[in-house]
Amino acid sequence: MKKKISLLGLILILVFSFSGCGKSDDTVEYDQEQLEQYADFIVQNFSMMGEADFQNFSDMSDLELEMTLLQAGVPVTGENFLTMMGAWDAGEQECGEFVGLKDGYTMETTNEGALLTVEGDFAERDGALEFAFDKKGNIESLTIGAHYSTAEILKKAGLNTILGMGTVFVVLIFISFIISLFKFIPALEQKFKKSAKTEIVNEKPTAALKTEMPEVSEDVTEDTELAAVIAAAIAASEGTSADGFIVRSIKRRKSNKWN
Repeated sequence: MKKKISLLGLILILVFSFSGCGKSDDTVEYDQEQLEQYADFIVQNFSMMGEADFQNFSDMSDLELEMTLLQAGVPVTGENFLTMMGAWDAGEQECGEFVGLKDGYTMETTNEGALLTVEGDFAERDGALEFAFDKKGNIESLTIGAHYSTAEILKKAGLNTILGMGTVFVVLIFISFIISLFKFIPALEQKFKKSAKTEIVNEKPTAALKTEMPEVSEDVTEDTELAAVIAAAIAASEGTSADGFIVRSIKRRKSNKWN
């Protein structure tokens, strides 16, 4: 009995041990103050940099850029840093020149990392700056979202609608114009056929004229034989020889009784 109880207790201990080993704590604690310092460093440097400075960073080699960021103490890769530079430039083009930060940062954690958000004051309109960090606290990206007023949103939506519908109507009008031209196709086809026939007819006389006409020659043999026959007939009727007859010419009389 004691052995059974001891065996049961050992099994329970093993079960609890395996269940405890199977559990893992996926919760990652972020130092918000440290992340805010990284974000402030990026904002301050980007706001003071000009086009020449941005171009200098873009012209750096990958190794040189990585070493520069490492010396500055910013946990960001060179590729992500260049992407953030592009996002900052696009944000200033949309919202205007950066003036400063308004309120404090707010942090939101996700399964992928932490998201740090702060409102920014720009010359033309306000915008929200969002810094994305991975689980190790490295900066992955920067996004600037402009805040548009209701009137601006409606205006932009109206322009998009007009542009879209206008494009559709222009295409439909062009298609209708193309279809309206189809009625001229039979007439053009008949015209081409007539012109082709005319060219063929004009070519036939030319070919006929180029053909050499056979030369007409008098058949002297038939006249000689006819003259000999006539001379022989006259000689027979006169009872003389035909050697003394000479036939100069032979002409058919209009009133010939032999006809």
